[in-house]
Amino acid sequence: MNNRSNQNTGYPFDPPRERGTWRSLGLAVVMHCLLLLFLLHGIQWQNSAPVGAQAELWTAEELNQPVTPPTPQPPAPVVPKVVTPPPPDDADIALQEAKKRQQQAQEQALLAEQERQKQLQLQQDADARLQQERAAQAKLAQQKADAQKLAQQKADELKQQQQLKDQQLKDQQAKDQQLKDQQAKQQQQQAQAAQQKAEAQKEAKAQQAADAKAKAASDKARAANLARLQGSAAGQTDGANGLGSTGTGTGSGGTGAGYSDKVRRKVQPNIVFVPSSIDGNPAAVVALHCAPDGDVLEAHISTSSGNAAWDDAVLRAVQKSGQMPRDTDGKTPSNFTITFRPKG
Repeated sequence: MNNRSNQNTGYPFDPPRERGTWRSLGLAVVMHCLLLLFLLHGIQWQNSAPVGAQAELWTAEELNQPVTPPTPQPPAPVVPKVVTPPPPDDADIALQEAKKRQQQAQEQALLAEQERQKQLQLQQDADARLQQERAAQAKLAQQKADAQKLAQQKADELKQQQQLKDQQLKDQQAKDQQLKDQQAKQQQQQAQAAQQKAEAQKEAKAQQAADAKAKAASDKARAANLARLQGSAAGQTDGANGLGSTGTGTGSGGTGAGYSDKVRRKVQPNIVFVPSSIDGNPAAVVALHCAPDGDVLEAHISTSSGNAAWDDAVLRAVQKSGQMPRDTDGKTPSNFTITFRPKG
C-alpha cells in the first residue's frame, strides 16, 4: 500500500520498515557506549606514563670562559605519537561482524529494493508505452472511422444532391413535355378548329352554291314546264320531246355500266376515316340529287351503316367532291344512290 501510494503521489520510494528496528537500535547504542568507555580508559592509561628529568653539569673552567650564546638550533620536528588501539576482544569482533552483516544485509536489501524498483519502473514504462501505443492506435482508428464517416456523409450528400438535381431535371422535362403537349394539343385543336371552320365555310359556300343551282334548276324547270305548257297550247311538240329527255339517267346506279365505280373513285380520296376503328365492313348508302353538269344539289344518307362516324365521313366526302362524274351520255343522272364500305 505504501509503495502504491508513493507511486501514485509521486514521492520518492519509502522502503518498508523491518521488524525489531528499535531493539536493534538500542543494542547498537549500548554497544557504542561500551566501546566509547573502553577507548577512554585506554587513552587515560597511556597519558599517565612518567616523563624523564634532565640536568646539566658546569665546571670552574667552563664558568670562567666567556659565555657565548649558543647558536640557535631549529626546533626538532614534533613526531606525533601514534596511539595504537588495544586489540579488540571477542565481543567487539562479534559486534563488528554483526554490524557488518547487518550493514551488508541492509545494503543487499537496498540493492534488492532498488532492483525491484527498477524492474517496477521498467514494467511501468512498458505499460505506459503500451497504453500510449494502444491510445495512439485507438485514436488513429477513430480518426480513420471519422474520416470514413465524413467521406460517407459527403458521398451521401452528393448523391442526394445529384438525385435532387435529377428529379428536378425530370420534373422540368416533364413540365416542358407537358407544356409542349399542351401547345401541340392547342395547335392541333386550333388546326382542327381552323379546318372545321374552313370546311364549314366551304360547306356553307357549297350549300349556297347548291341552293343557287337548285334554285336555278327549279327556275329552269319551271320555265321549261311553262314553255312546255305554252308549246302544247301552240302546237309545238318538239319542246315536249326535249323535256322528256331530262328525266333520263335516274336510278340507283346511273344509265351507264360502271358509273358507280366512277362516283366511288371521285368520292373515295375525300373520305377521312380510319378503317381499323370500326368493326366489320358496314355499308352506307348515299342518295344524291345532281344537276346535269354534275353539281351535287342534295345528298343524304338513305340507308345508314349503323356507325354515325362512317356515315358522316362519307357524307362529308360527297359534299367535298363538289361535282359527280358524267355518264357515257355526257350527263350526270339527276337522282341516284351509291354504296360505300370502309374496307372496300
